[in-house]
Amino acid sequence: MESIRSTALEPTPRELAGLSRLQRSIRLLPVYGLPILAVALIILFSVMLPTTFPTMLNLRSVLGDKSIICILALAAMVPMMAGRIDLTVGYGIVMWHVLAISLQTQYGLNWFAAVLVVLALGAVLGLVNGLLVEIARIDSFIATLGTGTVLYALTLWYTGGRQVIGALPKEFTGIYTTNLFGLPIAAIYVLAISVVLWIVAEYLPIGRMLYAIGANQRAASLNGIRTRRFVIGAFVTSGVLGAFAGIVLAAKLRIGQASVGLEFLLPALVGAFLGSTTIKPGRVNVWGTVVGVAILAVGISGIQQFGGAFYVEPLFNGMTLLVAIGIAGYSQRNRSIGRTKPLQKSGS
Repeated sequence: MESIRSTALEPTPRELAGLSRLQRSIRLLPVYGLPILAVALIILFSVMLPTTFPTMLNLRSVLGDKSIICILALAAMVPMMAGRIDLTVGYGIVMWHVLAISLQTQYGLNWFAAVLVVLALGAVLGLVNGLLVEIARIDSFIATLGTGTVLYALTLWYTGGRQVIGALPKEFTGIYTTNLFGLPIAAIYVLAISVVLWIVAEYLPIGRMLYAIGANQRAASLNGIRTRRFVIGAFVTSGVLGAFAGIVLAAKLRIGQASVGLEFLLPALVGAFLGSTTIKPGRVNVWGTVVGVAILAVGISGIQQFGGAFYVEPLFNGMTLLVAIGIAGYSQRNRSIGRTKPLQKSGS
C-alpha cells in the first residue's frame, strides 16, 4: 500500500523560459537552496570557530560519526522512491550490531561469515516487510513499525539488557577504523553506495519504475510495471543497507547493547525527507539525501562546539524535519500555481 507520493517538482526549461532573472532564482531556490545553505553553514562556523571547526580532526569526526546515519538515510530512501516508508532502518540496526558481535564472540564464527549472515538476515527482513506491504496489504508505516518493534524486543530478550562484549579481530574492527586518503573508510562506503544508487535511480529502468510507482502505483501497474516485485525489491535493498550500517556500527562500538541504535532512526528519516526538498524537490533522491544528512551533521557539530546542551541534537533534528516538510509543501503549492496561471490566461 502507498504511504507517501513521489512527485518531481524541479522546474523544466520550458517553465523557466518566460521568467525574469529574479523569478528564475526564486523558482530554482528549492533545487539548490539546501546545498547553498550547507556551504553557508560551513563558512559561518569556520569563521566563528576558526580553531576547532575548519580542521581535519573535526572533518574526520563528522564524516565518521554521520556516515552510519547517511547509510541508513539512503536505505530509507529506496522504499521512499516507491512511495513507502521503512522504519526498520532504525530498529534493525539495534539487532544487527548486537548480532554481528555475538556471532563472533559467543558462537565463534569467522568475522567474514558473521558479516554475510547479518547481511542475509537483513535481506530476509526486507523480504518480510515487502510481503507484509504488498501481499498482506498493510500500510508500510504500520508494517515496518510492527516488525521493527519485534526486532527490538527480540534484541532486549537476547541481551537481557546487558552488553555483549568480547574480543573482535582487527579485520572486523577495521571495517570502521581504517582510513583511506586520510578520511574514515565509512565515508568511502557512503560515496560508493551513493554512486551506485544514483546510477540505478537516474540511468537504469528500475529507478524510473520505482519513481513511477511512487507517483501513481495504479498508473504504473496499468502500464505493465510489476509493482509488487519492485516494491519488495526496494524493501530487500533497504534491509541489506540497514544490516550493513549495523555492521559498521558494531565495528565502531566493539560492544553490543540494545540501548544503542534507536537514536539513528529520526536523523535517518530527516535526512531522507530533507533530501526530497533539494536537487530534485518533490521526490527523494540520492544526492539530496546526502546533502540533507550533511546539513544535520554541520549544524549539530557547529552548535555543539558552541557549547550546546545534550538535547540540542534531537531538537535540531525535529525542527529540521518540520522545515523540510514545510519547504516541500511550499514547492508543491508554487508548482500548482505556476501550472494553473497560464490556463486561466488562455481561457480569458
